[in-house]
Amino acid sequence: MGRVIPLFLDCDPGIDDALALGWLFCQDDVEITGIAASGGNVSTAQVLANTLGWLQLAGRTDLRVHAGAEHPLAGVSEYAEETHGDTGAGYARLPAGAATGGVADEITDGVTGGFTADELPAAQAWVRAAHAHPGELIGVLTGPATNLALALQLEPRLPKLLKRLFIMGGAFNYRGNTRPTTEWNVSYDPEATKAVLDAFGEATHLPVIGPIEATEAVALTPQRLQQILDRPDSEPWSAWLTQLAEALRFYFEFHEADGHGYLAHVHDPYVTAAAVVWARNENEAHAQAEHLPQPESQQPDEDTAPAAEPGRDSSARAADGIIPWALMTEKAAVDVELIGTLTRGETVADWLGRWGRAPNVEVIRSLDAEAFLDHLTITLRRGPHHHGSH
Repeated sequence: MGRVIPLFLDCDPGIDDALALGWLFCQDDVEITGIAASGGNVSTAQVLANTLGWLQLAGRTDLRVHAGAEHPLAGVSEYAEETHGDTGAGYARLPAGAATGGVADEITDGVTGGFTADELPAAQAWVRAAHAHPGELIGVLTGPATNLALALQLEPRLPKLLKRLFIMGGAFNYRGNTRPTTEWNVSYDPEATKAVLDAFGEATHLPVIGPIEATEAVALTPQRLQQILDRPDSEPWSAWLTQLAEALRFYFEFHEADGHGYLAHVHDPYVTAAAVVWARNENEAHAQAEHLPQPESQQPDEDTAPAAEPGRDSSARAADGIIPWALMTEKAAVDVELIGTLTRGETVADWLGRWGRAPNVEVIRSLDAEAFLDHLTITLRRGPHHHGSH
């Protein structure tokens, strides 16, 4: 196993957020330094309960969960119950969680196994994680940007403290999934997204955005789901996958009703996996660079080169700087529309440089969805072998 990758996840489970959590549980070399859970797909209280429930079901009560902002920076909360169900978990039945600070009191008065949220609010948790792992922390944002925008107010140096930020959000020159031109995470809190993109343009590595015109290619079908469910390696993980399947059944039905067919666009696990594998590739490249090259006579040839690590995925290219599974990315100046009566929340990229601004984002334009889905299927079927003691 290579160097440990510290990662902070800001999410709003949400069904595809749950998939992203499941993928993370299966990564031996990832230290989840904290999970921010706040409103987006459903209310903050419900998201917090869902996050605690998915973690408890997976036996990951060792992880810190932080309650996030209850409302966007401006405007009022709008939720997506029609997409993820009234509870945000489709038809899944999760253990009842409890949270500190009174947030979860709206959901349940019970405490299951004593598993509660950390008292530190999500914005402060972002800052704490960045200071604990300066220059190493990977940030992954699969929900609205509210918590991170608030964290920037507390610590403006966050763009320099993080190794890189990966964002699931936006729609560029593409039909929206919320309003005609907007994607859900950005539309929920456009002011927060703008604040984050403006600030992180100064980062050493530009933030990466996976917008829906790319991530919608990651379409999970019932056939793929059945492959995941076939012969999981452990009984506890089988129970987790069973509830995931119930959540996805609702997601399939929503997408069918929305005209996409009986399938599910699972945006969040792709962006999460791309973040981790990019960091893993960067660590490996740096480790190799630290060693002097061997004389030519000592360089291993194809016949004597060491075999690939067992279990290591080879579907994501390891070329320097390449975003895993991405077929094309493009750096551009990106901004968020805040005023338009028809387009508030739209992400706008200056592809031709008309604004005269430096790029502040690397946008994933297309990706190898089948290769990633193969990887996701294998990973979730194997399950998390390294946390059986929790």
